[in-house]
Amino acid sequence: MALFSAIGIAEFYRMALPERRLELPLAALSGSALIFIPLAGNDTLLLSGIGLLFIGFSLLFLFRVRTIDTAAREVAFAMLAFLYIPFLLIHLVQLRQTTFGIQWLLVIMLIVMTNDSAAYYSGSAFGKHRLYPLVSPKKSIEGAVGGLFGSLSGTLLAKFTFFPQLTLTDAAATALIVGMVGQAGDLFESLLKRSFGVKDSGTIIPGHGGVLDRIDSILFAAPITYYYVLFFFRG
Repeated sequence: MALFSAIGIAEFYRMALPERRLELPLAALSGSALIFIPLAGNDTLLLSGIGLLFIGFSLLFLFRVRTIDTAAREVAFAMLAFLYIPFLLIHLVQLRQTTFGIQWLLVIMLIVMTNDSAAYYSGSAFGKHRLYPLVSPKKSIEGAVGGLFGSLSGTLLAKFTFFPQLTLTDAAATALIVGMVGQAGDLFESLLKRSFGVKDSGTIIPGHGGVLDRIDSILFAAPITYYYVLFFFRG
């Protein structure tokens, strides 16, 4: 997770803050350090880490102003990088620490992967109504609905194979909720890329773009799954 965080932050900086070459490695390293904080079992440390990062990078940008007209926007992008990538990824670490942590991590992967595959094929076969053309012109409502059925197949596969503690209600609820939120995560990253004027977040994965292009759905799915487990799962 720390490695994904570091690469993701680097990709974000190259899209949003390409001139900030000193801040990029500092942000990648310090943001990735957040990933390890849940292992200490102290929520106060997590809040302290986020607070110190905010203050530290605020001071860094304060005394390394390029142009006053873009200063506020650059600071906002810098803080968004921390919230969007390491802070959301932390929830995967916290999820791993729950009683059925490994199973839930596999459930997230299944929800996202089956959603993506089902959305692609159902959208290609039946897609006629655009889902959100301003952000992602190719995605269709039919594809989004098909993706949710794919997510349901993923959670049911989990229930009847490696995760019998998952009830049918859990399977349906997580497929629907996490599936929709994961699709929103994909749309959000598309929004960022179109705003920054790039097609892919990076080139590290040939034919698939960057790390953010691969984990955009997981970034949004992770906290929702964790909070579902925390407040609703009774396995």
